[in-house]
Amino acid sequence: MPHQDHLLLELRSYQQESHQHQHDYHQLVLPAHGCLELDVEGRGGLVQAGQLAVIAAGNSHGFAAPGDNAFVVANVPASLAPQLASLPAFLPLDASLLAYVEFLRAELSRPAAAEHSRRQMLLLLTQLLAERAGADNKLDRRVAAARAVLDVRFAEDISLAQLAAAAHLSVRQLSELFRRQLGMSPGQYQLEQRMQHGWLLLEQGGLPVQQVAEQCGYASLSAFSDRFRRHFGIAPSHFRHPAK
Repeated sequence: MPHQDHLLLELRSYQQESHQHQHDYHQLVLPAHGCLELDVEGRGGLVQAGQLAVIAAGNSHGFAAPGDNAFVVANVPASLAPQLASLPAFLPLDASLLAYVEFLRAELSRPAAAEHSRRQMLLLLTQLLAERAGADNKLDRRVAAARAVLDVRFAEDISLAQLAAAAHLSVRQLSELFRRQLGMSPGQYQLEQRMQHGWLLLEQGGLPVQQVAEQCGYASLSAFSDRFRRHFGIAPSHFRHPAK
């Protein structure tokens, strides 16, 4: 899926001064220890304990790294979280984000930190920051209405016409507004909800994979397994037969 391009979460140390550069994805820099002198679009700041840097897609930036340091660095496709572009380049971490950064540091320090687990951690980090950006407060009430339907009925076959009626919009208007405000189509949003719910149920381990598929809206186990594998890079059976 296009919105998964550039998805990355890692623990990184900076050893030198960089030249000014930019990229087409958002980058989050969260301190584990040490500090980083960062320049974003001509505005300088210091990333250190309790401070977060948000480098929005397309913003020119450079850095200098004095002394020993380590940072949790996340690359987030702009289409996955367009709200991050509204955050300031430097902002303080609240208690929930401070606790989550410490959790990320510990998890990413483990040699066996799996790529699919990193994706889940990155999605939660993005969600926390999107909430910080006040995403819901800025969401058009008609888009919010359509999203609320998908949040509750994601496992059902819902047509664009039904969603548009719930939002009091035409199909074209809904598609354009939904993509503009949430960075994906209603169909992509529904798929993401299905896949996230499937992951949660599989991780809990209480249901056979066939029942997980059905609760995610798939009558066919093979169709669910194929979609899940393409979405996350692992098969649902991974949760039933973990690698030794």
